[in-house]
Amino acid sequence: MADQDRIPPNLRTLLILEILGKSDRAMTATEINEELGLPKQTLHRLCATLENNGFLTRLGTDRRYQVSRRLRELGSGLMHSSRDHIARHQILLEVSREVRETVNYVMPADTGMRYLDRVETDWAFRIQFPVGTNVPFHCTASGKCFLASLAPDARAKFVAALPLTRMTETTLTEPDLLLDELDQIAAMDYSLDREEFLEGMVAIAVPVTDPQGRFVAALAFHAPTQRVSLAQAIARKSTLQTAAVKLRGALFPES
Repeated sequence: MADQDRIPPNLRTLLILEILGKSDRAMTATEINEELGLPKQTLHRLCATLENNGFLTRLGTDRRYQVSRRLRELGSGLMHSSRDHIARHQILLEVSREVRETVNYVMPADTGMRYLDRVETDWAFRIQFPVGTNVPFHCTASGKCFLASLAPDARAKFVAALPLTRMTETTLTEPDLLLDELDQIAAMDYSLDREEFLEGMVAIAVPVTDPQGRFVAALAFHAPTQRVSLAQAIARKSTLQTAAVKLRGALFPES
């Protein structure tokens, strides 16, 4: 528990955001305050201010707090800042040169997985998803990579809330089948798109994690089936996994 007398008033809101940002679940005000030790009224007032300004939202019947879209967008902006962006993009360039396909850095957003950075292949025939594009969670390699990173209970609740829209003949639209695959992905530490989002396109993704092992983004590449088979994509997974380790080092350098 922090010494409340030593916490400057202007840092208290940042500490609340830090506590929630490090948590893998929504938290009650009481749970947040176990780490801060602020007066109860002060803690509730600060949380209400953060909620009113779009940085926190509350879920469930017990109204637990979690970070909201505005804070995630702020985090994405910081991750896109000059130093981090340059380091990240250089690693993506290395991967693209090795796999010779379009490489993507993809983060979860409210409406799906969002392409934050990418390096296009130099092939004339390519499938383009511009930076800023959102794609579904349930039928993309990056989306399933994120879903598999969740704790099993959270994973099941997330899938139950998703519209499992059929995009192609191979899209998994049964929750139990999708959850079974997510279990396998969690064990393998990589995910595949078997023409589930677009016919004629395959993809593979691996997680990029922070030093605590928490999901930050998916590193993926996709290609037309005329050029790359699923077996060929899997054969290149070590390139992605090595790059994911480099990304973690670049984004979270040791202090």
